[in-house]
Amino acid sequence: MIELDVIDKTPVATEPFPHFVSYGIITKENMKAISADFPVISKPGVFPLSDLQYGAAFAKLIEEVRSEKLAKIVGDKLGMNLVGKPLLVTARGQCQMKDGRIHNDSRDKIATCLLYLNDEEWDAKGGRLRLLRDDHNIENYITEVPPNGGNMIAFRRTENSWHGHDKFVGQRRSIMFNWLASDFAYAKNVGRHKLSAFVKKLGIKTKSEY
Repeated sequence: MIELDVIDKTPVATEPFPHFVSYGIITKENMKAISADFPVISKPGVFPLSDLQYGAAFAKLIEEVRSEKLAKIVGDKLGMNLVGKPLLVTARGQCQMKDGRIHNDSRDKIATCLLYLNDEEWDAKGGRLRLLRDDHNIENYITEVPPNGGNMIAFRRTENSWHGHDKFVGQRRSIMFNWLASDFAYAKNVGRHKLSAFVKKLGIKTKSEY
């Protein structure tokens, strides 16, 4: 499912924090199968895979995401050892107006990858992830990644690894995988995502959604 050689050959930027963008790491044929087997997600937010149902092609993709080979390649490129680190994998299917606000990942997450699983072309101006030079200006970006199917961005979490995107509402499919600092960090993040997913299923709005 994943063209590891494409990732391996991708150049890495180190300023202002280590990151790289690989394009077309999934063939059109595999993207078609993955799209058909992607979990049905009707609500915005990020969902743990244990709360979702999906088909064989998507399951195969997740198996490869969890592989030691991918951890080794991404870790080597970002200058860190990711093999054996706890890996949290979540999925997103919908985007809402408040999504994309500038933020930095928590210290629990030592490295982040986002693999996009949308159509081949992304015409919308919004919804394109940007790695940023500061924590307040979405236009001051280092790189911008359209969420076309098969595009992947990876970055090392640092104190200045700011990111976000312009507003977009609608279907925006992706999987996010985070290597975590410890088993305790993994348990804490899984619990947080499960609680959030449960609240969304009940249709309860959080304070920021009113």
